[in-house]
Amino acid sequence: MTTPGLPAPLAPEHFSSLAGRTILVTGGTGSFGRAFIEMILRHAQPRKVIVFSRDEQKHWNFERTSPDPRLRFFVGDIRDRDRLRTALRGVDIVVHAAAMKHVPICEYNPIEAVQTNVNGGKNIIEAAIDAGVERVIALSTDKAVAPANLYGATKLCMEKLLIAANAYAGDRATRFSVVRYGNVMGSAGSVIPLFNAQRSRGRLTITDERMTRFWIEMPEAIALVLRGLQLMTGGEIFIPKLPTSDIGTLAEAMAPGIPRETVGIRPGEKLHETLISSEEARRTSDLGDLLVIWPEFQFHAVPGNRPGTPLPEGYVYCSDRAEPRLTIEQTRDKLARVA
Repeated sequence: MTTPGLPAPLAPEHFSSLAGRTILVTGGTGSFGRAFIEMILRHAQPRKVIVFSRDEQKHWNFERTSPDPRLRFFVGDIRDRDRLRTALRGVDIVVHAAAMKHVPICEYNPIEAVQTNVNGGKNIIEAAIDAGVERVIALSTDKAVAPANLYGATKLCMEKLLIAANAYAGDRATRFSVVRYGNVMGSAGSVIPLFNAQRSRGRLTITDERMTRFWIEMPEAIALVLRGLQLMTGGEIFIPKLPTSDIGTLAEAMAPGIPRETVGIRPGEKLHETLISSEEARRTSDLGDLLVIWPEFQFHAVPGNRPGTPLPEGYVYCSDRAEPRLTIEQTRDKLARVA
């Protein structure tokens, strides 16, 4: 049952593992980072929350509008390992949300994308182990599965690095896991703000009417990270169960009757996205509220059998066949919650 004041699916028990802890969030001034920090400040009773981000202006805006004494603002870049080592002193938990994420920008600036998404992940691993951080959980994307663009490829590399970091940790206490999800409704740079802007001009640009995507609301993304922090023993990839829709349904829900121009799929885009491949499904369990891809190697002694129900042979979690598929009205209901 959801507590009044907490959006579904969040509940008080999600926050129990953060009480009295020091938490650092990379990308802490971004869409997810700021929403996550504001939520845990209201409901988790952390000892301290460190906002780590390279954007000075966003730091200033955040600090000015959220004068919470538990907040610390560290201007820094995950490319800078020395700065990370300084920021991680005394930290118990790291939520790694920093990334270059715009597909066309990553395609045009590939070295920069690798420096941030891959080398930055490596820096976090080394700094977290050196600092004795207990748990590191990183945010990934459906685009990391059979990637068709550089952004997805860098996030796949980040996932592989974070999972393998459990072996590098050796006898140290640090554990690493990943959450992987689809498009966050209304996040900066997503298609929803684009359609909002285009609607006022009287014409939408559509890549392909058949294109489908997984959708997650911000509270659901936060709940997934908190659930992962509760469950992780090191090496898991946590996957939410998400609704899908095609781009035509989204356009009709947002701008009924507005003319549309089909512009074609951009370089590096897929027609459909996948959250779990058939190869990964062989080591995935259904826990009811989420799916867990278990690591290929047993990094640490884990008591008992892996929980949950194994997925059927040949299972693929893909946006063109996953259920539920949102109707226009259901899409409007979701949009109303993120407005």
